[in-house]
Amino acid sequence: MINALIVDDEPKNIRILNGLLNECCPDVNIVGEAVSAETAMPLIAEKKPDLVFLDIEMPHGNAFDLLDKIMPIEFEIIFITAFDAYTLKAFKYSALDYLLKPVSMDELKTAVNKAKERIRFKNINVQLQNLMFNINKPNSSLQKIALPNNEGLVFVQLAEIIRFEAKGGYTYVHSTDNQKYVSSRIIKEYEEILPADIFFRIHNSHIINLNFVKKYHKGRGGLIEMSDNALIEVATRRKEEFLGKFGYK
Repeated sequence: MINALIVDDEPKNIRILNGLLNECCPDVNIVGEAVSAETAMPLIAEKKPDLVFLDIEMPHGNAFDLLDKIMPIEFEIIFITAFDAYTLKAFKYSALDYLLKPVSMDELKTAVNKAKERIRFKNINVQLQNLMFNINKPNSSLQKIALPNNEGLVFVQLAEIIRFEAKGGYTYVHSTDNQKYVSSRIIKEYEEILPADIFFRIHNSHIINLNFVKKYHKGRGGLIEMSDNALIEVATRRKEEFLGKFGYK
């Protein structure tokens, strides 16, 4: 059983989330509710929850104001938000979960299942630090991304990643310092969150950082040579778009 709190300034939203959790997540036990950051603080201290459903925008202090006051955090968080796409990408980079209003039952169930997995790793403070770092860095190349593995998370700066390589159900992430990280995320998940002006899905098994392309060798699709000397096949259907990235058609 997971003990959880709901923090939301709208009582109606609390009732709806309670109902959804009762229906699809019976192992989540709601031990308290708060309608502001101010009232949430003593409740968190008293109940010591495993998980907090936390609305981001609230009167008299938002979610981040609350978290700043009670760091270090000893519970997992699922944020509830109506934030813009840029901020949502920062959440994904940090491997933190969020739910968009109105909350969907399927998305709620998925987020809770992920939270159960994260509870045993206790990475939340590092993830929050990475989230705030990314939110404050509008230049996407300066941001850091969380790479989940069997031991927890590794955080790597996007500008230092040369390529993502799919192998089975894992993704190998090659960086400029000759490190090779093994991530439990599939490559499709990375394709969905990486900035398209920097990273390109060149082939089913590869996403490349365009800044590290050294050479293009002609052919039906062609081959590219990366800065780490890897030779990667260009999928025929992606050739024109790839060359267009460099102003060549």
